[in-house]
Amino acid sequence: MIAEISTAELREALAQGARLIDVREADEYAEAHISGAELMPLSTLPTSIASVGSGPVYVICKSGGRSAMACELMASVGIEATNVSGGMMSWLHEGFEAEFGQ
Repeated sequence: MIAEISTAELREALAQGARLIDVREADEYAEAHISGAELMPLSTLPTSIASVGSGPVYVICKSGGRSAMACELMASVGIEATNVSGGMMSWLHEGFEAEFGQ
């Protein structure tokens, strides 16, 4: 079972310098993303997973599904990864800050 946190908990973790990986596709990331999030689409994760390091990392997508799959993949190679429940939909619904159109 993978660990999960809420978007409110993620916001606190980011304020403490946590690392965030966004596994959505580049066009989704460009529409809106959290400042400092590293884009690493799930579709490319199998070939780019070595660049993640050992963790810990937080992983986000649109709603939490792809990020959960990414966390499972990361865990299978020993990376400490935590899924962000609700993803960007929840983050934006909460009114937290994001970068748009970049």
